[in-house]
Amino acid sequence: MSVVCRPARAQDLECADALVVSSINDLTGRHGFGPMAVRSPAKFQLFSLEDDADGLWVAEEGERILGFAWSWVCGDMWFLAQLFVSPDHQGRNIGNELIKRTLDHAEKSGATNRVLITFSFNTVSQGLYIRHGLFPRFPIYSVSASRERLVGRLHGSRYGVAPLEEEPLTKRRLAQADERVLGVSREKHHSYLINDGATKGFNLYDGNRWTGYAYVDAGGHIGPLAVMERHAVAPALRTVLHLAAESGSPQISAFLPGASETALNTAMEHGMRIKFPMLLMSSREFGSWGQYLPRNPGFM
Repeated sequence: MSVVCRPARAQDLECADALVVSSINDLTGRHGFGPMAVRSPAKFQLFSLEDDADGLWVAEEGERILGFAWSWVCGDMWFLAQLFVSPDHQGRNIGNELIKRTLDHAEKSGATNRVLITFSFNTVSQGLYIRHGLFPRFPIYSVSASRERLVGRLHGSRYGVAPLEEEPLTKRRLAQADERVLGVSREKHHSYLINDGATKGFNLYDGNRWTGYAYVDAGGHIGPLAVMERHAVAPALRTVLHLAAESGSPQISAFLPGASETALNTAMEHGMRIKFPMLLMSSREFGSWGQYLPRNPGFM
């Protein structure tokens, strides 16, 4: 029976998530990091499917899903959130067929920049992406610390905070921050996060001056975070570490760009340690990555 690539449907997403989790854990296990991924509701995948169905594809044989690709577009940025093939079916050209579909999505969108985040030790995938015009830019580190370890090290200046609400002034501020640090507005993604019951968003204030935003989820994970000026990174991250600790989660985590010395220094000062390295790849350089912390490799 031959493998068929087709547009994904909502009912595919649970099986696709299981495939992605098993593929990630196979990869990280083979490289000595052990299993890292866990199953979770495919809420952002479903949001993306409803927003732009052209960005999600499955490869199936019979009734079994063997591969999954998912990309989204904001402004002139196309982002490849996931592309995975079942470990026991790699080498069958499934990945190449899926990436053709995702790049067609990029072409149709008119995006001038193509971006993704992959594991830095996944050299096979990097070679594939380089052949399609995406090049390595800088590492992104997954860092974490126990709440107990973090609480004992929380010190230094912090910003004032207020909950993010989906109202006109906040939406304008969020768009302004994203356009400054990433070059595109991500209004639809902020709408998703603000209305996600498992995530809390915060305005950050230096006195009366709005300086950026940050999100913390129920599991103590930080991101995305963006600030209007580079000097705001350290107090902003300290502020959000406090908020994450107050969530009560036993573990606090974040993704930190290697391009942000300040974020890395602040995290290390607070007892956070590197769990594993990732890599941002793109078709051109973009963004002020000293002012932005991604949420995860699928959201950016």
